[in-house]
Amino acid sequence: MRQVIIIGSGPAGYTAAIYAARANLSPLVIASSVEAGGELMNTTEVENFPGFPEAIMGPDLMTKMQEQAERFGAEVVYDDVVSLDITGPVKTITMGSGKVVESDALIYATGSAPRKIGIEGEARLSGRGVSYCATCDGFFFRERVIAVVGGGDSAMEEATFLTKFVSKVYVIHRRGELRASKIMQERAQRNEKIEFVWNSAVVDILGEDAVTGVVLEDTVNGSRRELALEGVFVAIGNDPRTHLVHDILDLTADGTVWVDGRSSRTSVPGVFAAGDVIDPTYRQAVTAAGSGTVAALDVEHYLAGLGEAGSPAEDVSEIDALPTV
Repeated sequence: MRQVIIIGSGPAGYTAAIYAARANLSPLVIASSVEAGGELMNTTEVENFPGFPEAIMGPDLMTKMQEQAERFGAEVVYDDVVSLDITGPVKTITMGSGKVVESDALIYATGSAPRKIGIEGEARLSGRGVSYCATCDGFFFRERVIAVVGGGDSAMEEATFLTKFVSKVYVIHRRGELRASKIMQERAQRNEKIEFVWNSAVVDILGEDAVTGVVLEDTVNGSRRELALEGVFVAIGNDPRTHLVHDILDLTADGTVWVDGRSSRTSVPGVFAAGDVIDPTYRQAVTAAGSGTVAALDVEHYLAGLGEAGSPAEDVSEIDALPTV
């Protein structure tokens, strides 16, 4: 039986693995069979992660995190969790391969998934002109006219990246101003290939076997019009991946996993959560990594309490005795 199992392999999961491995807890990281590395695997240059003044590609950053965790003794498996039995002292995880693993503690760091618009044509044309990942699919839209739906940093990053391939990018936003950071706004607004479509909501995606256009509804006066294009990249946010714990762990009003204050402790003893799955606000790689650190330290303290008293320790004030570097 393992001391700790980590579900998730983004910045939170791998940082937790680094700290847990350095504490000689020999963590098992269940990294997913198709989405290992988390959302940063779908990004281009990461310019705001400390230690990389020249920026680093998202996949490269995640590879380095994994290698660092493995260097200290973490084991990474590429499989998917299909069910959990975590209410008792022993946490039981069943994977898609049929393998069952057990541990004393669990860190739930599953991150978030791209949010869907939820309109006609979106699901039908997914993979046929509708995409949620510019770095994955941008190459296939060379010299085409496409749209990016959204107004945050992710949308600006997607739009700017796509100009490397496409002839024109429409940025479609429901409001009259962007939510993105100033630097991301300015970068997109300076790009000659990007045109902004303000106060507009995509209410339909047109096409039979491939995207041919979208139907836009004016959010001010309600009028509708069609816009011809050949691809739609949806960048309207993410939803926490909580499907495995909906009936097990307490959730917040935002749909994230509830944790006790600034700790990573969930509503079930021995289960800890970290990263975007508990964070509806900041959702940055560096905050996820910090959250993973908290989870690993909380787990170390919890396991120490089990070993010394036969029951989990509750007072995290003792955590100052743990190594910090």
